[in-house]
Amino acid sequence: MELILKNDVENLGFTDDVVTVKNGYGRNYLIPQGQAVLATPSAKKALNEKLKQQAYKERKVIDDAKAQAEKLNSILELKIPAKTGEADKLFGSVTNADLADALENKGVSIDKKYISIAGGSIKRTGQYEATIRFHREVVESFTFDVIAENN
Repeated sequence: MELILKNDVENLGFTDDVVTVKNGYGRNYLIPQGQAVLATPSAKKALNEKLKQQAYKERKVIDDAKAQAEKLNSILELKIPAKTGEADKLFGSVTNADLADALENKGVSIDKKYISIAGGSIKRTGQYEATIRFHREVVESFTFDVIAENN
């Protein structure tokens, strides 16, 4: 079943992408949730017109995303303090929300849902890498440290 996505769908595609999914997933989840519409020939024509009109606006959005990525790359080091116990194990964990807050304090505003840390959450101190998506065409890797909090 071919569908046109109305919203970004994790592990499937971005807004206005034409994707092929299994019939049940499309009919029972994506369409009722309002996340997709059937990709009929007329819907595809309308999508092409819409994409042509958005091309200029998209360029500005991409430039803004690249500016944010440059700001991120200008941060040489980011240390996230966390309470630790024995053998550098953390009490709790450090997640993408914690990283988003730390980046916000450094002047880079990014929603936590666009930050992906390998393994999901961090349970030990050390150096880690996150993938940050500013735009579908602007994806950056960022290295940060989780350190023991001084009490």
